[in-house]
Amino acid sequence: MPAFDLPLRELEDHRPDPQEPPDFTEFWQATLKEAAPAEVLVSVRPVENGLRLTDSWDITFRGFAGDPVRAWFSRPAGVRDPLPAVVEYAGYGRGRGLPHERLTWVNAGYAHLLMDNRGQGDQYGNGGHTPDPHATAPGGPGPAVRGLLSPYDHHYRRLITDAVRAVAAVRALPGVDASRTAAVGNSQGGGLALAVAGLVPDLAAAVVTAPLLCGIRRALDLTDAGPYGEIAAYLSVHRGAEHDAYRTLSYLEGVSFARRAHAPAHFGVGLRDTVCPPSGAYAAFNRYGELTGASPRKEIHAYPFNGHEGGEAVQVRRQLDWLRGVFGI
Repeated sequence: MPAFDLPLRELEDHRPDPQEPPDFTEFWQATLKEAAPAEVLVSVRPVENGLRLTDSWDITFRGFAGDPVRAWFSRPAGVRDPLPAVVEYAGYGRGRGLPHERLTWVNAGYAHLLMDNRGQGDQYGNGGHTPDPHATAPGGPGPAVRGLLSPYDHHYRRLITDAVRAVAAVRALPGVDASRTAAVGNSQGGGLALAVAGLVPDLAAAVVTAPLLCGIRRALDLTDAGPYGEIAAYLSVHRGAEHDAYRTLSYLEGVSFARRAHAPAHFGVGLRDTVCPPSGAYAAFNRYGELTGASPRKEIHAYPFNGHEGGEAVQVRRQLDWLRGVFGI
């Protein structure tokens, strides 16, 4: 795929005017307040993972509306000291899979929680275990369009709330240094990590690659791939629904979450990414932390000849080195 978005020199200065509703902050404060009163952990059950150097647990915590959300929690075997924690969010259509699938962060010495995506897990990977009992509003079959006509009904209102609650869940587990908690993810997971950075003021770090839900309106004009294509396909059938759809999506905009973030942030982006166009990632990066007055530490790495896969293992190594520096380990 040839380069199709803005050239890098323009991306580096890309700061589109925020397209957010006036009650964006109040909407999310009210949403999270509804979920907060309940004790976050439901169950913590050790599981056999087939590994000698990693211990794993099957976690259930309360997410949106108190719904049970599953997660894998892992940590280096035999380590007793409290560890900094990485909360990881999976990509679009993917569930938490199996406990031995994602070992990079735990092998780097972190406590690691991988959140299941409610109502997802059937498109690739090894499945998920968290249903979405609220997926009843009008919308298409894909998560991006479930409840598209109202911000109160949209799938991502629930999923983002789950993501915030996942941070509370890992902080409630024994052997975790709650003051050093990072949110990490690629694609949809990157969008969730960015939302968490904007909604959890004491988050210690955000590690975001190819984030979905950033620069949504522009992305809908640029690509028919992946989740954005599902939205366009829905609107091609439901002609005249654009106003309600755009209003809903404005409450999910990653740039708006980025503006409210405090934590240090590490970004990665492929400049030929047709799934999550790079202008969205740069819009979020360039406006990151601007409403907090904190001027958080941040850096971004661009891969000019890569698409949605980004920098792959090269980017992961950069993430490892950067997060170690942030946590001073």
